[in-house]
Amino acid sequence: MALWAGRFTKEINENVNAFNSSLSFDARMYKHDIMGSKAHAKMLAQQHIIDEESLNEILTGLNEILHEIETGELLFDPTAEDIHMFIESELTKKYPVSGKKLHTARSRNDQVALDLRLYTRDEMKEIKDMLINLINVIIEQASQHLETIMCGYTHLQRAQPITFAHHLMAYAEMFYRDITRIEDCYERMNVSPLGSGALATTTYPIDRMYVATLLDMDGITDNSLDGVSDRDYAIEFASALATIMMHLSRFSEEMILWCSWEFKYVELDDAYATGSSIMPQKKNPDIAELVRGKSARVIGDVSTLLTMMKGLPLAYNKDMQEDKEALFDAIDTVKLCLPVFTDMLKTMKVNKDKMREFAAKGFINATDCADYLVKHGKAFRDAYKTTGQLVAYCIEHDFVLETLPLDVYQQFDTTFEESIYDAISLDTCVMNRKVDGGPSPVAVQKSIEKMQKKVKTL
Repeated sequence: MALWAGRFTKEINENVNAFNSSLSFDARMYKHDIMGSKAHAKMLAQQHIIDEESLNEILTGLNEILHEIETGELLFDPTAEDIHMFIESELTKKYPVSGKKLHTARSRNDQVALDLRLYTRDEMKEIKDMLINLINVIIEQASQHLETIMCGYTHLQRAQPITFAHHLMAYAEMFYRDITRIEDCYERMNVSPLGSGALATTTYPIDRMYVATLLDMDGITDNSLDGVSDRDYAIEFASALATIMMHLSRFSEEMILWCSWEFKYVELDDAYATGSSIMPQKKNPDIAELVRGKSARVIGDVSTLLTMMKGLPLAYNKDMQEDKEALFDAIDTVKLCLPVFTDMLKTMKVNKDKMREFAAKGFINATDCADYLVKHGKAFRDAYKTTGQLVAYCIEHDFVLETLPLDVYQQFDTTFEESIYDAISLDTCVMNRKVDGGPSPVAVQKSIEKMQKKVKTL
């Protein structure tokens, strides 16, 4: 009989039990269930709701169960309804009297809500560390390419010259924001719902803050109905994870383009690429493609959580059992992608010459040509029009701005002098963009140092 079967006269149907059970996926929370139960038992003893002997037996039993699970001595019972009932049942086998006292002043509703918060808290810390590692690798690569000139793109069309370091540091900014999103979610999530009971607390004189303190939580939920039915933090964390995957997917898309024969900006290490079963020349960026593909899973997990919660009345409903698989999948997917992507980025080779070759084409210094005229007294819109006419002339007569003769320049505007060639050189175009946040080596170095300081405070 199930531990909750007091009013029932029949065993639950075998198919219904399998349908109802969540042990297959919530078993991963065994540590957090035991952690929460130990804190709850200590509070019960402090409040003289259970005696010291019962407390000692409960703590001993829970420690034994934790050890037995982690050593493989104790296997999860596939017929158990969930991890919470499994652990309580095992405790009661060890200490039949004391074990039955553990659930005093507690419901499975607030127990589940606590366990999921504790589990999510640990995962947040781990993913945050992975993001810090990724940012450090980006900084390491960017520091080596402060003067590696490449095309900056808009609409995937060559736009203006930047450096590879500048491009990489854009992703460092994204992943840093991802960390701050997790931190924000952590702050809202790290409060204890235990003591909310099923929905209306309890008549026992419990001390909820004592439990929260034992669990290193910042406070308690202030409404018992909300305490057992809140899954905002799961949705919020999953949304943060989806944003991480979106950023990884964008980065992956560029890596896929960059290592193609059409670009050849980078070459992936052999350990992070695969071959073709039929085409011996192929070196496929499968890791980046899989990361790009897996982003869809995590985005789908957010949708699952939102859709599951949107129609639920207060307080707890069994629908909420569906929160775990979606959240766990999002967590697992991000933890799978981050390390392998980080290593792929760390080991790639950068083709500086190819980047510069591409940057030398496509008139990406046209804005600088217009700026030259503006700095010599022309209105920007007039300078813009003149430069556009110059580009059209170059295309028609097979020139680029760097090779266009000065007398041709002066046919369009007599303001042009020999100094135009220095003004539109790629090096000048990049080096003079010293504005904070810009692509010049000086500006990017400042961005790197600023990011290093921010990461050290995390």
